Amino acid sequence: MRRKLPAVPYIVWMAIFVVTPIILIAVYAFTTKDGSFTLGNFQNMGTYFPVFVRSILLSLISTVICLLLGYPISYILTKYSKRVQRALLMLIMLPMWMNYLLRTYAWMSILENTGLLNRLLTLLNLPAVSIINTQGAVVLGMVYNYLPFMVFPIYSVMVKIDRRVIEAAQDLGASSANIFKKVIFPLSIPGVISGITMVFVPALSTFIISKLLGGGTSLLLGDLIEMQFLGSAYNPHLGSAISLVMMVIVMLCMYAMNKLGEGEEQAVMM
Repeated sequence: MRRKLPAVPYIVWMAIFVVTPIILIAVYAFTTKDGSFTLGNFQNMGTYFPVFVRSILLSLISTVICLLLGYPISYILTKYSKRVQRALLMLIMLPMWMNYLLRTYAWMSILENTGLLNRLLTLLNLPAVSIINTQGAVVLGMVYNYLPFMVFPIYSVMVKIDRRVIEAAQDLGASSANIFKKVIFPLSIPGVISGITMVFVPALSTFIISKLLGGGTSLLLGDLIEMQFLGSAYNPHLGSAISLVMMVIVMLCMYAMNKLGEGEEQAVMM
């Protein structure tokens, strides 16, 4: 019993700040303004089906781009000495020490029509580009902000791969491509699964990036929920229903990724 006492403050904290808000969201989602039970909040969500599709699509695109960039970066990091690895990891982590909102504002000044990017293109006698207030700008902002969340999990798994396993594959005559395909990539799957989850979940619920870089033209789930609680279309019951559905989508995605990870681990062990 005494061993469980240190966990009591954590349990109380979770009950107050995690469990209770979820219960309140569920209550609001299934009730009307007068407190009576209803499913109308979920029925009214059909109007916003394009927003769900757009949010999932942009989140998937951002996650795939982060994976395509983050995996090679993580792999290259493991090739350097420990000292160089620490320095490079510090450079990757450095932007995360800056406020999330300030980082997004910085990208606004870079991508806007009279921003740094177009000024540079003008100096090079190249045509200007119009990226701001587009879905491309939203994806770019997501990739920039969430790329470290892909790099660190993959790197932390790759750096722990026993070098003797790779050396054994080399002694058996395996080429570099086969070593990567048969040894390194399968062993790094847990990091890939964690990275995908850590990028997809916040990308699905983001609203600052889409508001500032998308100019409000690419409405995402986060923007929609904010509108129901803080915007002119104040309707916390509908906002709670949308939040609950988004929570279910996230949980299903996490469950699927965990199952995929378990299947890959079993395949490697066999």
